[in-house]
Amino acid sequence: MLVLDRVYKFILGYIISFIKDWFMNIVFPDAGSLGSDLDLSLFHNLGNFIKWENTPEKELEDRIRNADVIITNRIILDEEQLKAAKKLKLIALTATGFNNVNREYCQKNRIALANVASYSTDSVAQHTFTILLYLLEHSRYYDDYIRREAYLEDQSFANVSRPWNEINGKNWGIIGLGSIGRKVASIAEAFGARVFYYSTSGVERPEKWKRLSLEDLLRTSDILSIHAPLNGQTENLISSGQFNIMKKNAILLNLGRGAIVNEEALIEALKDRKIAAAGLDVLCSEPPLQGSPLLNFVQEDRLFITPHNAWGSLESRMRLVKEVYKNITAFNNGIERNRIV
Repeated sequence: MLVLDRVYKFILGYIISFIKDWFMNIVFPDAGSLGSDLDLSLFHNLGNFIKWENTPEKELEDRIRNADVIITNRIILDEEQLKAAKKLKLIALTATGFNNVNREYCQKNRIALANVASYSTDSVAQHTFTILLYLLEHSRYYDDYIRREAYLEDQSFANVSRPWNEINGKNWGIIGLGSIGRKVASIAEAFGARVFYYSTSGVERPEKWKRLSLEDLLRTSDILSIHAPLNGQTENLISSGQFNIMKKNAILLNLGRGAIVNEEALIEALKDRKIAAAGLDVLCSEPPLQGSPLLNFVQEDRLFITPHNAWGSLESRMRLVKEVYKNITAFNNGIERNRIV
């Protein structure tokens, strides 16, 4: 009986091992980038799923070596890293941007690449107005005023020492009129703003808002928000020359990509009061480098920086996980869905 029991366990173990090898191996080296509050258990339905909160560069090759599918947000997957993944069939990005993956290598080696789009439209649009209203109404100043108990000693029932303006009647310029740009435009109109836009792609298409040249948009905008991708047309799009023609009361909001705005030129524009204020959710280096001039300037309430979390509402992240799951399922069924390569 004991011998039969051992034989049974051996056969069962072999079958389990065979099944595991037959199922695809799915790894998520930077799952922590989506937050620790998400349920990722659905990926176990697709194969052997292993996740790590973060993966140091020196451990990446070992962790992706046997992967059939890599799920990743911002991990750099260049030729050097991808060469280690001999079984790799699909890279499923948990983001819209794909600058972190070597597409040429993927094409050459028949590795599929899929991203997700439009999952964060509501989240980013809402965050755009969070940043704007924080700056526009001097929220930091008034919050500090209450917290230091200065209101207790004030002789007046109201403090309006930092005047603020309404959005109603202002010119709102948008750079990048994709799904997020259109959502922001609609909300801005609800506030009573006049909306204009600049097309970074140059593609002509019917829109309900007036299209302007970049120079005209900069000259006329009281509020300027960026929702464009980073590419050859947008890199360093806003620099010293552009700040020189903007309104002195203008507020700049960058929720596209950090390198669209020249950060050194931005700091100089703020110091010289060429613009009133700036709000950033994206930076050229994320996280910022030690000694970044942006961090030194952040003490003033004319610059507000959030840590690239505009996309990160709970609902947005839940949609994102479902979209990635659908991308992998489609790939398994021979269907091209959200494919870059």
